[in-house]
Amino acid sequence: MFCNCLLIPLFLSSFLSASVHLIPPPLGVHPLDEKYYAAEIIKCKDGSNSFTRDRLNDDYCDCVDGTDEPGTSACPAGKFYCRNKGSSPLFIFSSHVNDGFCDCCDGSDEYDSGIKCPNMCVMGGNIEYKTETYISASNVHSAGANERKDGIHLDDLIEKLKGLKMIAILEVVLIGFLVIWRIFRRHLRSKRRRHH
Repeated sequence: MFCNCLLIPLFLSSFLSASVHLIPPPLGVHPLDEKYYAAEIIKCKDGSNSFTRDRLNDDYCDCVDGTDEPGTSACPAGKFYCRNKGSSPLFIFSSHVNDGFCDCCDGSDEYDSGIKCPNMCVMGGNIEYKTETYISASNVHSAGANERKDGIHLDDLIEKLKGLKMIAILEVVLIGFLVIWRIFRRHLRSKRRRHH
């Protein structure tokens, strides 16, 4: 005879795993970071502190870098991820969350401000996120400090700026050379005129 008591643990484990999937992802978190925030004890991305999951988005800044408040404006250095389903996702500064202005085209940044933002995301071509342009919080120690909100590496940006700086220096040198050449030519012409 088959014992129903064996079904109870199986039922409970399937129910618990299903209920874990029913928990919505934390507000303001990039999809690649959802697993990072699923732990009971979560480390700040900068390694300065750690906090329990119940202190996530509690409107009190526990991490200097804003890791614990991705969905509120509590941390000045925090970033809020706009999913913008149907359009391009982006990060905004956490100070723009619930400030009365719709910064995300899906209006997700104004969830508790008292205003209703219409979904202005362009429909079609859902670009949820690109894994090659984002470094998740679990990889943050290898490259997190060099990552900007829009996925551009700061190292790349610095290299581009150095290139622009070199071009500007070359332009100044060229202009300086042309000015000196012109002055030299005028000087030669005036010398010739005096001798004639």
